[in-house]
Amino acid sequence: MKTIPVFVVALLLIGCDQAPPETADAPDPAPAKTGADRSPAVAEHDRLATVLAAQPEDTRARYVYRNPEATLKFFGIEPGMTVVEALPGGAWYSRILLPYLGSEGRLIGANYAGDMWPKFGFFEQDFIDSMATWTTDWPEQAAEWRGDDGATVSAFTFGSLPARMENTADAVLLIRAMHNLARFESDGGFLTAALQDVYRVLKPGGIVGVVQHEARPEMPDEWATGANGYLKKDFLVERMEAAGLEFVADSDINANPADQPTVDDAVWRLPPSFNGSQDDAAQRAAMEEIGESNRMTLKFRKPE
Repeated sequence: MKTIPVFVVALLLIGCDQAPPETADAPDPAPAKTGADRSPAVAEHDRLATVLAAQPEDTRARYVYRNPEATLKFFGIEPGMTVVEALPGGAWYSRILLPYLGSEGRLIGANYAGDMWPKFGFFEQDFIDSMATWTTDWPEQAAEWRGDDGATVSAFTFGSLPARMENTADAVLLIRAMHNLARFESDGGFLTAALQDVYRVLKPGGIVGVVQHEARPEMPDEWATGANGYLKKDFLVERMEAAGLEFVADSDINANPADQPTVDDAVWRLPPSFNGSQDDAAQRAAMEEIGESNRMTLKFRKPE
């Protein structure tokens, strides 16, 4: 089971009803630091901490699995940046990024190509049709989450990056977004097209942050195609490097050793989906005990 970090600050007070003895040469206490005195790194941390604390309870409940503060720090995301978020969907990260990036920042949503949606086989036609106007609909919706000091919003679909967006992004975040691109790669080249756009949208030196359900190396390749949600690290690194991106570092921030799927399992058996255990309390409890999936966290860079 994934260990849930608990941070406890203990203050031991001995003789708390007595004032400490005064000495003639004791220095005056240092004045409290104001906003102007704080370093940019401290101010940035304060801003992100404030944004995270302001999120709804159901969002904060996922922090133990998704570790947004450590993840964004690892990727080097800072206020004022232009950030592309792949498949923003239900806007879990968007609602954090918009206020954190601030009014000097820009959030660009990137969706799957329109002709990829029918390949899933379970979306209603009305939903598929709605994807045709997503690049205008989503920014309008996301603008409602900006608050008074949030980033500006725009969008594109993979395979159709507008020329005006080329070389504009400081970072691209591919958070739990790559398995379906890989799943349908052989039937439309969707992963290849998406990574070409990732490279083109980035400024030289720009960062790509990947968080992805990770398949163990010993699992069969035919199981780890993305159809079950999981991909292998070696596969992703190879594909990213083939797209011209340099591998920088990895982290176990989002690792969960308790997630040990078999070839009969898919990632959606786990929270928050609980597929297959909606009517089985014991099975649901077992999935809750595991927690969200084991995830690799990888950082890449576009060469200068």
